[in-house]
Amino acid sequence: MTTKDLADLIFPNITKTVADYEAMYPERELPEGAKVTRFAPSPTGFMHIGNFMSTVIDYVMAKKNGGVFYLRNEDTDSAREIEGAVEYIRHVLQHYDMNPDEYEYRDTNETKGNYGPYIQSERKDIYHAFIKHLIIEGKAYPCFLTQEEMDSIRESQTRDKRRIGIYGRYAKYRNLTPDEAAERINNGEKYTIRLKSQGDFNKKFKFTDLVNGDMEFPENDIDIPIMKSSNLLPTYHFAHLVDDHLMRTTYVIRGQEWVSSVPVHYELFKTFGFKMPKYVHTPLILKKDGDKIRKISKRLDPEARMTYYEEKGYPILAVIEAIMTIANSNYEEWRDKHPDAHFTEFEFSPKKMSVSGALFDLDKLDNISKNYLSKLKATEVYDLLDTWSKEYDKEFNELINKYKEYTTSVLNIEREQKKPRKDYASFSEIKGQIWYMFDELFTDVEYNFDPKFSNDDINEVLTTYFNEYYNEEDDKDTWFNKMKEMSEKLGYCSNMKEYKENPDNYKGSVADVSNIIRVGVTTLTQTPDLYIILKLLGSERIKTRISKIK
Repeated sequence: MTTKDLADLIFPNITKTVADYEAMYPERELPEGAKVTRFAPSPTGFMHIGNFMSTVIDYVMAKKNGGVFYLRNEDTDSAREIEGAVEYIRHVLQHYDMNPDEYEYRDTNETKGNYGPYIQSERKDIYHAFIKHLIIEGKAYPCFLTQEEMDSIRESQTRDKRRIGIYGRYAKYRNLTPDEAAERINNGEKYTIRLKSQGDFNKKFKFTDLVNGDMEFPENDIDIPIMKSSNLLPTYHFAHLVDDHLMRTTYVIRGQEWVSSVPVHYELFKTFGFKMPKYVHTPLILKKDGDKIRKISKRLDPEARMTYYEEKGYPILAVIEAIMTIANSNYEEWRDKHPDAHFTEFEFSPKKMSVSGALFDLDKLDNISKNYLSKLKATEVYDLLDTWSKEYDKEFNELINKYKEYTTSVLNIEREQKKPRKDYASFSEIKGQIWYMFDELFTDVEYNFDPKFSNDDINEVLTTYFNEYYNEEDDKDTWFNKMKEMSEKLGYCSNMKEYKENPDNYKGSVADVSNIIRVGVTTLTQTPDLYIILKLLGSERIKTRISKIK
């Protein structure tokens, strides 16, 4: 029996060859400099911030020069697959408007692109053709090690402080003849397919990572499994080789944890004579925790989950901008020079990524988000708030839809000016900052009047002002002059400089009067422009409110 006979025994229905698939998936015809990137998640967990940073980088690198960004579903680990994970991955891409150029959605039967299938479990025949080729070439073999045998090998290697893996004398079935292997297969023994490694651990090879620079690794000499016995699907390493070669991926963006896999991938590509894609191993995402800086944790940190940003209601572009600032050290400088440019116009450089880790700061995200929201028109903020609250605060959504024009005016306070207010970082914060403008929310309130003023002082200011002075038709100058006029009448100083020089001569200042009015109609000591607030509330609503103050 020859190795070809053995390969035919293992894969009797595989008739296509590696050459056939090379012809089916030719090099892409793209503009010079165009990059082909992929987001290739495993549906064994929900998308986290590290996945998202890689996705943003994939998207930016592909879109800058007319390349291709595609989605591949790496679903070969069916035992660990989480229900709904695939749908959520698609949702995140759609939510952040980073829709792939090529994809396959099984639940909706949607497919786009000529390099699929884009779901690994549907590519079994392709993988088998490549594995069959290796068996014929004598570069792969069926391995009959049982789980008990492998556990025993691991225990002895750990005890003797040796490298873990199937290599050298531990590769018990590496040198079986085709006849011996066929006999075991025909007897029904379970097996995996392993690469017959040609590497020498004592030799090193050079490798260039676009983030870490030039690196040296020992050659791989481990006979890694390339096909599982349970479902006959490939391992991650072998699927990476086949998929990224045939889909003509030019850049692989993945986390630093995959650096240790470089020797395996180097050998696999070398075994087939394929050109390796360029690798961008992204840094760990870190966070400040007190005085320490540590890796962000899916278990400990809610902001590690991508669901967090939707639930809080961060604008999609603010989240992307925050990611871009930690992905490339020169992004903020570029953004300052190109304030209106789309983020995909940025020339991303892996060399400007931090090797030691990317510090993700929620305060920084808040600042970016506040700046972003402050530049939007009130109608735009209303529409985004409406969309968010439909999902996450239905009662508030009903309220702002009941008073749509009024709510838009509230959101417009101190917005259309040279230095707009920057109150909101997320849509979940808006209700907590404008609640007092809605009578339906202005119930069971507690007032924060300055304790230095008696109830009589407070009632005197409120009743005098709103009964004798306030007119909602007044312009702002007239409104403020009346405030000063009433202050003088009631024994408060209308000139702040004079008040600071002789405070004992007065009950207080015009600022104190303004604050009594502010607290009387809002309960708060700090709000946006009081003049606009009073104008929007209107005389009748104001009088109703102050009449309830005891």
